[in-house]
Amino acid sequence: MVMNKFVFSKKLFVFLLSTVLLFSLLIPSMGDPKVVNGEALVYQDPNAAIPDRVTDLLARMSLDEKIGQMTQVDRTFLNSDNDIATYYLGSLLSGGGSAPTPNTPETWADMYDHYQSIALTNNLSIPIIYGIDAVHGHNNVYGATVFPHNIGLGATRNPTLLNQIGEVTAKEVAGTGIDWTFAPALSVARNERWGRTYESYGEDPEIASSYATIIEGLQGTNLNDPSTILATAKHWVGDGGTTGGDDQGDTQISEQDLRDIHIAPYINAINSGVGSIMISYSSWNSEKLHGHDYLIHDVLKGELGFDGFIVSDWAAIDQLPGDYASDVRTSINAGIDMIMIPDNYVNFINTLRTEVNEGRISMNRIDDAVSRILTKKFELGLFENPYTDRTFTASIGSQEHRDVAREAVRQSLVLLKNEGNILPLSKDLNKVFVAGKNADNIGNQSGGWTISWQGTSGDITSGTTILEGIQNTVSPNTTVTYNERGIGIKSDYDVAIVVIGERPYAEGNGDKQGSFGLERTDLTLLDKMKRAGVPTVVILVSGRPLIITDQLTDWNALVEAWLPGTEGDGVADVIFGDYNFTGTLPMSWPLTEEQIPINIGDPQYDPLFPYGFGLTYQP
Repeated sequence: MVMNKFVFSKKLFVFLLSTVLLFSLLIPSMGDPKVVNGEALVYQDPNAAIPDRVTDLLARMSLDEKIGQMTQVDRTFLNSDNDIATYYLGSLLSGGGSAPTPNTPETWADMYDHYQSIALTNNLSIPIIYGIDAVHGHNNVYGATVFPHNIGLGATRNPTLLNQIGEVTAKEVAGTGIDWTFAPALSVARNERWGRTYESYGEDPEIASSYATIIEGLQGTNLNDPSTILATAKHWVGDGGTTGGDDQGDTQISEQDLRDIHIAPYINAINSGVGSIMISYSSWNSEKLHGHDYLIHDVLKGELGFDGFIVSDWAAIDQLPGDYASDVRTSINAGIDMIMIPDNYVNFINTLRTEVNEGRISMNRIDDAVSRILTKKFELGLFENPYTDRTFTASIGSQEHRDVAREAVRQSLVLLKNEGNILPLSKDLNKVFVAGKNADNIGNQSGGWTISWQGTSGDITSGTTILEGIQNTVSPNTTVTYNERGIGIKSDYDVAIVVIGERPYAEGNGDKQGSFGLERTDLTLLDKMKRAGVPTVVILVSGRPLIITDQLTDWNALVEAWLPGTEGDGVADVIFGDYNFTGTLPMSWPLTEEQIPINIGDPQYDPLFPYGFGLTYQP
């Protein structure tokens, strides 16, 4: 019996060994393409060249699978999460305020992984790419680092800082799984009335042209690096030059001016390898950009050689003239590769299929669009690593990241008046009075596109308000009194720091056709300071210059803080002298409302403060 057991065991061992050897010959080693029915799947081979992977995958895709790749849906409008697989959706997004509950980094990562797991169940296991408006940090996520808005970054004139901001933003976005930001905005704001002025780096294209470094920070040297994400240059093109500053309006200028002012920043962005470009809602000389074959196909893809993919703005093709089929046909034939629906995706898919089957959109155009999208997915490494890299999740809102944002605040501040060298303030003052609606309001100092689309006043996310920064900076012996409305101000205070300006807004709601002066509550507060006879330092929190000519004479100092984001202690760092002012105006400051719009180079140029103006502390 012992012998029989040995013989049996030996036979079993030989059988198992033979089986293992047989399967080792049939199953490819790690990194080799998978084999199905004797055919190698090149697109799933991470060692294959990306163009070969794209070609292989494209050849395997049905028309419906290709259309799915061209379709982007906001997560809140999914009829069912399973529609991601049913309709082969290539992309999801979170619009402003489209957040999971609770709004934490971990919940965002879980949500992303859930959607990705559904996408990977489709026949070809093509991952989704997820987009978000991380326009001044990962601003939709509670607790993320929120940087100054672009207008403040324009005041820094520091491309290296922009690169750092891009790197930090990429890590925080990647920490929630998301692969793609709809930023940076390369809009050149030419009219202060435009509600998106603060999304612009300034009125002259020189600043935005030098800031391709933020794209390099976001995308790194290799998109396959898990700490990088895809960037988007937006909004092509001329959105900052509309007549009257109307959002989604008409930019009525010559082609030469369009090229010199509004196209110029895109050249460096394209040379830096920006992965996607978003089209503007606006028109150029009455022709909607979303259907502009010349500017998209001929100039952007042809002349400028952009080889990434082009995405539409939110439901923007609906604004094209004609019926819906015409909207779809015109936008895609003009060269848009991915359509942000964002809700009625079934109708879009059915309409696009009909247009292709009827020959009004060619398969070559479809294949070109899908190839561009798939190329970026392969470059991002989504086929190999489709899920969230949780090593970055813990870095969201970290002190290291907030330190970069605090430095950005310091460099963005512009000193416009400093009568009698009242600034820098001593940290050892006896009594300091702080007032104003924007002194202790992190929502106001962060502005629009923060947690929600239009932004909200109040304690909307974590960070440091300007008041808290002041309290953290002065000596323990200094008394800091705060009252938003200025109640309690007396002549025995050494200084009053009044933090006023705008409340949050975003596109549409931010257009300002009425008075460009300060709010009545601000004027009332300033009058209290004047009557008290206390030296007054005004800190203006705003997304654009305001008309302050009549009030300026009453102030001892004026600091333009723009929309500094969550690190308000950066303001205190400078006004109390730990750092000098280095910021200069990225926009001309109008003397009167009648001067708006005013830009450097205008024939009758007589601003209150010129483009590039900014005082510093003298040694």
